[in-house]
Amino acid sequence: MIYSMTKSYGWTRYVVVQGFAMLLGIAAFVVFTVIDPDLIAYKWVYLTIFNVLFIVGLIFFGKGDEVGSRAWYRFAGIGVQPSEIVKVIFIVLLAKQVSNYKEQRTLNKFPSIIKLGLHWFLYFALIAVIPNDLGSALIFLAIFVIMLICAGIAWYWMAAAAAAVAAMVPLFWNFLLKDYQKKRILAPYIPDVVDPTGQGITWQTNHCKDALASGRWTGVGFGEGSFAQSSYNARHTDCIFASIGEELGMIACIAIIVLLSIIIIRCCVIGLRSGSPFGMLICFGVAAALAFQTFVNIGMCIGITPVVGITLPFFSYGGSSIVAMYAAVGLVSGVKYRPKPRQNFLQYQ
Repeated sequence: MIYSMTKSYGWTRYVVVQGFAMLLGIAAFVVFTVIDPDLIAYKWVYLTIFNVLFIVGLIFFGKGDEVGSRAWYRFAGIGVQPSEIVKVIFIVLLAKQVSNYKEQRTLNKFPSIIKLGLHWFLYFALIAVIPNDLGSALIFLAIFVIMLICAGIAWYWMAAAAAAVAAMVPLFWNFLLKDYQKKRILAPYIPDVVDPTGQGITWQTNHCKDALASGRWTGVGFGEGSFAQSSYNARHTDCIFASIGEELGMIACIAIIVLLSIIIIRCCVIGLRSGSPFGMLICFGVAAALAFQTFVNIGMCIGITPVVGITLPFFSYGGSSIVAMYAAVGLVSGVKYRPKPRQNFLQYQ
């Protein structure tokens, strides 16, 4: 599909980059399958420093887009997105921290909650502020919430967190969010108010929906889609679901949803069978990232979620995303093939 969507605009570079990224991704899958995640977690201090510097470096060396998102390093025309790489490391480090508290039976103690919250907020704030990438920051929130729920966080902490978020919404809305971000959030729900002409903030979503509608069940044909073959720069990245739906039809879209759902469910099943809190939380962290990205990306294309620049796992063009997704699934594979302890995670409940 990358070839079809870029053949009129120098397809060779896109296909070569994506192919090379897939090879790197397969290598990452093998490495993360073989390596013990405990060895990764053991180096948590160095990895945390690396993560922070990797993101902070965007201030000086990051490359941006038309809305001011400095989310990439670029080397010889190839972009590297730190948030994708950091996301995989974050899953391992957070899973280890939560599992340690779980095993020590201190998960619901106030000091543990504060430390966990600071761990998550460090990444959320850095990614939301420095590269101005709210979409990627929200993935870290999804991972954090799902891990805590799976670990058995007490309901009163979840209620307190929900209340705190509700209290801070006015602060974020009035002082931190930019106008275009506010419009993107509101666009799926009141599009006629936010963008009466349909040519502004809702342009992308409108064209995605038109592309999906024109494809019907079997598509207009490979390489024949007007949207997929346009010069719009997100047709093969954030909007690839719409491009596939236009050229290959709703049948292909359903196949993608089923395939990604199988991967997500498989991650959860492996986690439940892992026999350890650490392995279980790694699997559910990966599942959370995959599920959140899939839902938001498809939601952007059909107009039920805001446009926040999140890729469709394994399908969107983007080397960093491809490598990170393969590495994350490699972590799950490693959990599956690692010897299981006698205790079952449910015994810690």
